[in-house]
Amino acid sequence: MTSIFDTPLYAYARHADQETKTPRRHPVVIIGAGPVGLALAVDLAQKGVETLVLDDNDKVSLGSRAICFSKRTLEIADRLSFGQTLVDKGVQWNLGKVFFNDRKVYEFDLQAEDGHRRPAFINLQQYYFEIALVDRIRALQQNGAPLDLRGGSKVIDVTPKADHVTLQVDTPHGIYTLEADWLIACDGAASPVRHALGLDFVGRVFEDNFLIADVVMDADFPVERWFWFDPPFNKNQSALLHKQPDNVWRIDLQLGRDIDREAEKKPENVIPRLKAMLGDDINFQLEWVSIYTFQCRRMENFCHGRVIFAGDSAHQVSPFGARGANSGVQDADNLGWKLHAVLDGSAPEALIDSYDDERIFAAEENLKNSARSTDFITPKSHASRVFRDAVLTLAEQYSFARPLVNSGRLSLPCFYHTSPLTSPDTMSGPGRSRPGAPCPDVWLSDGYLLQYLGNHFTLLCINTAPPALGGDIDPAITILCLHTKDNPSGALQTRYLGTVPSAVYLIRPDQHITARWPDFDATAVHRAHRRALARKPKTWS
Repeated sequence: MTSIFDTPLYAYARHADQETKTPRRHPVVIIGAGPVGLALAVDLAQKGVETLVLDDNDKVSLGSRAICFSKRTLEIADRLSFGQTLVDKGVQWNLGKVFFNDRKVYEFDLQAEDGHRRPAFINLQQYYFEIALVDRIRALQQNGAPLDLRGGSKVIDVTPKADHVTLQVDTPHGIYTLEADWLIACDGAASPVRHALGLDFVGRVFEDNFLIADVVMDADFPVERWFWFDPPFNKNQSALLHKQPDNVWRIDLQLGRDIDREAEKKPENVIPRLKAMLGDDINFQLEWVSIYTFQCRRMENFCHGRVIFAGDSAHQVSPFGARGANSGVQDADNLGWKLHAVLDGSAPEALIDSYDDERIFAAEENLKNSARSTDFITPKSHASRVFRDAVLTLAEQYSFARPLVNSGRLSLPCFYHTSPLTSPDTMSGPGRSRPGAPCPDVWLSDGYLLQYLGNHFTLLCINTAPPALGGDIDPAITILCLHTKDNPSGALQTRYLGTVPSAVYLIRPDQHITARWPDFDATAVHRAHRRALARKPKTWS
């Protein structure tokens, strides 16, 4: 029986680019057809940017790999028109439980408020995420989008030039040359492009080893995230249990240091560990096994001339906290609108530099949280272990100790409040919607707020409106006017106004807030829009 891992999704086919004597120049070439590269390709295609994706494979990723996709990733997927596909297939969850030895310490709800279109997280195997993206690409291609996805195309050499990049591509029909105005390396943690340019990571590599096992089983465990510290079935170590679609369960087991990695992956060693955890009465089958170590590392810079790195090729974090794929998709979300603006001439190339500023800031935030989780999960000294165990013991009865428990601080979107694109805050509004923040969602009378924001700059006016509905506003900015009286739940007031009676928000194409004011001011909007496009602000004329 043929599995999805054996079925080509984007099989190799000889292309006209291989016949030309002069290399064909593409505006954007993306290397890597994983979640990050494909998401960026979809974003650019929706904006009309001619994009080529190259991958040496032609199938989905083997094993579930990334499984935990955050609310922010689902909101980005909604903007790319494949979010509902993910939610329909995925397993939704908001509740997590933490155990110490054989006792539950406490539980937490990641989304305690209503009025959001998407749940806090879904669990979904990475291969389904990739299939959904390829299906979206096929739909775009059928509608004439300038997007090409080529499998069986291995990039073997990259040569940066002043205004483009030259690539050598190896295929079943031989090697050919391409050029790209911009090359985006989404080619994973081992990134051949990064190595070709002599670039490396900075950061920490931890010595503890962890076993990932995807098992198929019928079990009546609830759809929750369960994390154990020092459980009876894995003494002095940790464990994690998550449910995925198709009765597949993800199990992470800490193995410690100085192990034989190949031996530990063998079924005869994996199965007894799983039986000790699950019990002898539960039947299961192994679907995928891997062993990993924690890594908290990043490149010093993500932009190197016309070569830009995104996802695992740019940064690596431990899997506890679901920061890998989610942060990579947010890289794509950040970069797509900026490439479009530069290529269509509405912004200078300096706008690309802000990708470095914003996503390195985000990577540092993820690395810090990931390293703290790792240090708590795997104490490096006797004193650290005593502290951790005391926190876990106290957390069972005392709420003050629970924020100190760190079983993997779960992925949250980054606030770009330090970005050069973000204007100073001039309004005493809610902190969750300050400049730099991603827009909080709100249920309106006929849909959700994020559904109205789209892929462009939006001026969101609440309880106010520009004179003549924006006669002095750049036509590239869409105006959306809302009133709190049409939002009986009060969420619009709470999330965007707080105690002020009205507000005006300028929102970027990636749905991050770049500026806000208590009322409309054409000059201020103009300045903030120019700033968000890396153009020097000037007085309205």
